[in-house]
Amino acid sequence: MAKRHNFRNLNIYNQGIELAVKIYNLTKSWPKEEIYGLTSQVRRSSYSISSNVAEGSAKSSDKDFKRFLEISMGSAFEAETQLIIAERLGFCKGEEYETIIQELQQEQRMLRGMIEKLRNKISGNTLKTISASIAVTSTLWYFLS
Repeated sequence: MAKRHNFRNLNIYNQGIELAVKIYNLTKSWPKEEIYGLTSQVRRSSYSISSNVAEGSAKSSDKDFKRFLEISMGSAFEAETQLIIAERLGFCKGEEYETIIQELQQEQRMLRGMIEKLRNKISGNTLKTISASIAVTSTLWYFLS
């Protein structure tokens, strides 16, 4: 069983929260006809980043946690894409937009690092399990032959 992560202490969670707040504030000035379209979609993808980190941290295995981090990564890329579309439509521009894009890309790098760390940990545990299984099988074979 994997050690659970306290999501509130994870930088990927806290930066995800900050991004959601910034994106929510950025979208307040977007056209009202987009309230159920692009505005709603980018808001949902932005708060999905930290929500999936939190949900995944409650899972009982590193494999499950990694899966939720991958979902979070997808949400980060989704939010970035939606902001690029909004920028091209003229809904947002300038320093605030650029800062949020850079922070989203930083979040993606941090998520990728955490996913890779868990992937390596899971691979190491799998190798230990296989090695232990081979050792037990070899020992049994020795005593039974």
